[in-house]
Amino acid sequence: MVSDFHYELPEELIAQAPLADRAGARMLRVSAKSGDFEDRQFREFPEILRPSDLVVFNNTRVFPARLYGRREGLRSQAVSVRNPAARDFLRGRIEVLLTRQSQQEPNEWECLVRPGRKIGVGEKLFFGERDELRAEVIERCKFGERRIRFAPAHDFFERLEKIGHTPLPPYVDREDSSSDRERYQTVYARERGSVAAPTAGLHFTPEILARIGERGVETAEVTLHVGLGTFQPVRSERVEEHQLHSEAFRISADAAAKINRARSEGRRVVAVGTTTVRTLEYAAQQETGEIRAGSGEANLFVYPGYKFQVVQALLTNFHLPRSTLLMLVCTLGGKENILRVYEHAVDQRYRFYSYGDCMFVE
Repeated sequence: MVSDFHYELPEELIAQAPLADRAGARMLRVSAKSGDFEDRQFREFPEILRPSDLVVFNNTRVFPARLYGRREGLRSQAVSVRNPAARDFLRGRIEVLLTRQSQQEPNEWECLVRPGRKIGVGEKLFFGERDELRAEVIERCKFGERRIRFAPAHDFFERLEKIGHTPLPPYVDREDSSSDRERYQTVYARERGSVAAPTAGLHFTPEILARIGERGVETAEVTLHVGLGTFQPVRSERVEEHQLHSEAFRISADAAAKINRARSEGRRVVAVGTTTVRTLEYAAQQETGEIRAGSGEANLFVYPGYKFQVVQALLTNFHLPRSTLLMLVCTLGGKENILRVYEHAVDQRYRFYSYGDCMFVE
């Protein structure tokens, strides 16, 4: 049951901003086998790794996917309404979170809109002070999503970089700032396409990566573009009834070779982040255990009962109660173990969620 994955979290433990030092986070080291755990610091992570390990990162890059704009013909209406959402709707103000670009029609995107209930098919939307981007709603989808079509623009992503905002998660209760453009991004981010950061990777610095290399630890990169599949709420009470949105992934020939070689040699595969786990495990499911180079759509939902084929250890941040991400971590580390560790983290005032502290489950 979804309720089995609940825990109580004081609101003040939700990190609202990153630490001044990326590598300054606390880290809980957890043994999946024994359930033992110890308080450590993330900067100790390179020394905790085994020299024979293969560490796999998700190199996706967050783009400024949150847009603020207006509906057609409603630029500056003055209205007297108490409810902020209703007031914004009457004034024509809108917020759009782009979640997925169509592979067949690059000008079309799936998105979330706010206020969404009354924005229907055919609605014209304008973004930026000079209407740098224009779109039309062409379809209503499940759970309040929309499909919109932008007017063609050869410099679309340049315009998006100019007027878009960093898509901070809803539990970060503030407006995004210019510093979030850099801090809500891993230092190894390369492949544009995510609307949320693979947050376990936010702790790494060039110096930490260098120390990992100096220990002889091998590394590899895969790509999974984080979208609705990662953070959509679980709406059913029975875990197995939930279905994930698919998310685009790519595994290079070099990464596939490294992963398959590590597995054949009995070396440990360490995933940095739950998105990396889902990429590797989905790929293994498709190829009876072997990882092959290529791209596709991953929608693997990992919950207790699942048998891991590739990943044996995981670096991850702390996740929301009842979330698919918490269920994944519980599957690797044992539900009772992980929930007990979460209780300890709350008691010891760890920082939670995207800009928070982390844990290493092995």
